[in-house]
Amino acid sequence: MRYEELTIEGRNAVLEAFRSGKTIDKLFVQKGCQDGPVRTIIREAKKHDTILDYVEKERLDQISETKKHQGVIAYAAAYEYAQVEDMLSAAKEKQEDPFLILLDNIEDPHNLGAIIRTANLAGAHGVIIPKRRAAGLTATVAKASAGALNYTPVAKVTNLSQTIKELKEQGIWFVCADMDGETMYRLDLKGPIGLVIGGEGDGVGKLVKENCDFNAAIPMAGEIDSLNASVAAGVLAYEIVRQRMQ
Repeated sequence: MRYEELTIEGRNAVLEAFRSGKTIDKLFVQKGCQDGPVRTIIREAKKHDTILDYVEKERLDQISETKKHQGVIAYAAAYEYAQVEDMLSAAKEKQEDPFLILLDNIEDPHNLGAIIRTANLAGAHGVIIPKRRAAGLTATVAKASAGALNYTPVAKVTNLSQTIKELKEQGIWFVCADMDGETMYRLDLKGPIGLVIGGEGDGVGKLVKENCDFNAAIPMAGEIDSLNASVAAGVLAYEIVRQRMQ
């Protein structure tokens, strides 16, 4: 189900969006704006664990499309987020070992869209992103996914490390993309698996990496030392596919 709007402006519109159950990725509130209606919107945002960003009026004016924001602008997801349980259920229905792709620090919507596209083609049962330090499901992401977002579920979780711990209890093990890890061809990547990919700058966060079972490195012979995040996800995802087909 696709939402009709991505940017929601004005106090009544934003409040109605929360109350109607729309998934709001982020709420911008003008600094110093604390009257009754705005406080009500902030309470709704906190109730839904929405990211709150207090900004100057000039910032709101800059991102506003209507120029009638009334001190609040909300970003809604272009597509609904799935639940991690939905992905596990899909794997069970197909009688396949779960194959999940988890992303940390992927803030470029083009990279996110490309990874969702790869996830679909590689047969992954879903993509998991954190609430913070991540691009949301915007129209740009949908376009970059080349339609894959219509078929591959994406879940947004509050704590990626905690999610990994919970999935481990269900028999899934995790491999983290890391240039200092073991060469991917030497690792057994079969069975229920979660592939963890980090952003090109900060990579996978320390705590997330510590909760992974293995670190996998992609062999590289060039003068530079890293691949684009979506390319790295593709290389590792298809090594998992190759091993599963053996």
